[in-house]
Amino acid sequence: MACFLVPAGAAIVTTAINKKIPEKYHINWLNSMLWGGVIMLAVEHVSHGEIVLYPPFLTAGIIEALPEMMHVGIPMAAAIFVIWGVMVTAAAVMNKKTKYVDT
Repeated sequence: MACFLVPAGAAIVTTAINKKIPEKYHINWLNSMLWGGVIMLAVEHVSHGEIVLYPPFLTAGIIEALPEMMHVGIPMAAAIFVIWGVMVTAAAVMNKKTKYVDT
């Protein structure tokens, strides 16, 4: 129920440093992937009653939330970063190839 908090934290950080990252790294792609996943998971957790719209928000305690964040949230955020890295690398390779074709 708290797995989305790890990518949410990453999304907050990447959004905050968005202007400092060179355009060639397509940080907007990463932000879109992170925020999209966070919103999707938050809606899913609300619909299953795992998150409520009043304090304390999570229906389980921190004892249950921390292991889920460690075992699900961190790998999920890491997978998003890996996929983004592959996308940025592919875009760079494709950009190089089109430069050679155009010359």
